[in-house]
Order: sequence, then C-alpha cells, then structure tokens
Amino acid sequence: MPIIINLDVMLAKRKMSVTELSERIGITMANISILKNSKGKAIRFSTLESICKELDCQPGDLLEYQAI
Repeated sequence: MPIIINLDVMLAKRKMSVTELSERIGITMANISILKNSKGKAIRFSTLESICKELDCQPGDLLEYQAI
C-alpha cells in the first residue's frame, strides 16, 4: 500500500501506549491497532484530528506517501 501510517513512530516519540491513546481519544484499542498496523482502508477526519491533537502533531507526521 503506498500510504504508510506512522502512528507507531509518533506514539514512541511521545512515549505513549496504544491503550493510553485510545482512552484519551475515545476510540477502541482494536481500531487504533488497525490504523497502527496499516490495515485500515480509511480514517475519518475527526479521528485524525483527535489523534493529532493528543500527539501534538500534524497529519503529515502520521501519513506518508511511498511510491511503489
């Protein structure tokens, strides 16, 4: 998939666990894990906004395009 999700990188930089992020933004750990492992097919802007707010980052810090 040419879109890479760098959620695990941002979580490590912020020293935050998937559990902590899920509790703070009100999304299940399963859904965070799907995003983190690049298994998701879509992300809502409201979810992206919540993640960016909690991790104090920009959408470009989480999403990366990589040509095949």
